[in-house]
Amino acid sequence: MKLFKKVLIANRGEIALRVIRACKELDIKTIAVFSDIEKDSLHVRFADEAICIGPANAAQSYLNIPAVISAAEITDADAIHPGYGFLAENHHFAEACITSGITFIGPTPENIRLGGDKAKARQIMKRRGIPIVPGSDGPVLDEDTAIKTAKKIGLPVIIKASAGGGGKGMRIVEDEKDFINTYRIAQREALASFGNSELYIEKYIPEIRHIEVQIIADNKGNVVHLGERDCSIQRRHQKLIEESPSPISNDRFRKKIGELAVKAAKAMKYRNVGTIEFIVDKEGNIYFMEINTRIQVEHPVTEMVTGIDIVKEQIKLAAGNPLIYKQAKIKLNGHSIECRINAEDPERFIPSPGRITSFITPGGPGVRVDSVGYTNWLVPPYYDSLIAKLIVHGRDRDEAILKMKMALNEFIIEGIRTTIPFHKKVFDNKDFVNGDFNTGFLDKLNGKQED
Repeated sequence: MKLFKKVLIANRGEIALRVIRACKELDIKTIAVFSDIEKDSLHVRFADEAICIGPANAAQSYLNIPAVISAAEITDADAIHPGYGFLAENHHFAEACITSGITFIGPTPENIRLGGDKAKARQIMKRRGIPIVPGSDGPVLDEDTAIKTAKKIGLPVIIKASAGGGGKGMRIVEDEKDFINTYRIAQREALASFGNSELYIEKYIPEIRHIEVQIIADNKGNVVHLGERDCSIQRRHQKLIEESPSPISNDRFRKKIGELAVKAAKAMKYRNVGTIEFIVDKEGNIYFMEINTRIQVEHPVTEMVTGIDIVKEQIKLAAGNPLIYKQAKIKLNGHSIECRINAEDPERFIPSPGRITSFITPGGPGVRVDSVGYTNWLVPPYYDSLIAKLIVHGRDRDEAILKMKMALNEFIIEGIRTTIPFHKKVFDNKDFVNGDFNTGFLDKLNGKQED
């Protein structure tokens, strides 16, 4: 098996440590990069080498392409793993790696470019017969065209940034009189967030499930899927809880959505690891939404039910090794759930950085914690607030829920506020326990008394 000698991880936090662990299992040397305030981070401590690439400001460190490439060259890295966030979905960065003779552990620059152009991706899927939500054929470039398109589709509609993600540049319009103002707000936000003000319009479908499918593809175009994840528990389009399999899934549904995901991946000649995201309406209709051209935050739940180390597969595929899995042999065993533990006020969801005075993780069979947190760690205010991912695996969903409730009660983080109380509230909710929820669940949770 061909492998790399040295991998630089162009990221921080739990995903950097996750990649380091995968590399160690493959006997690959690792290089951590860090900003000057993160010299005490665990990913720096456990990498074989570490190099500071700039100050706390991400634009001058983790988003600084020349600094990252220089770090790789100085340390003789032959590959770079981007993790998620930061430069992971930047096709210019992927191209810079290739130009510098360094392997980018991820999809091709063209895959990333297409994944970031959601309007174009929709066009490709539509041509290949993959169902998409009714909407504009491409970006709507002016207000007159936008409002005509919205009227043709029929309100309510959702305005989305073509280069968007994470809910930014995304607005729902239910009343025609609000359209122009909302369009302008979305346009400004898209430009500020992505440097691209292009928007497209889709029919807004209420009461949807957000379901995604993990795919793996080798350099020869062989593609398999690893089942679905339900990511419907969200706040402002930001995922909070993920699970696999979906509570609404069965063998027939999994076969259908899995085949659509593989078809979508092949339509764009996808390489390496990625996620095809769908929405599912209350009638069970499946619509393509977008493709994420990176490892996902929630990849552990798929690892728990399939037994496949997705990060190790990323590395092996990037090194040119063939896909070793056959679709018929991939089975989902049991049920897994992940809670994102953020350094945030659990009621207002505003950041709560600071020094952790006590950090005690839960344990027991089927309990996993991916984190760089520890007692006396100073949670920086400059980056994403995710400090830990709590993942459990049970024989079925009922057992997984009980394990998660136990694990949440055992997880002690003091000195800062975290979202652990929020998760406890969700897992005590009757509708969630019964699997009766959609992307509007959080509004419902906050708007009624709990059972």
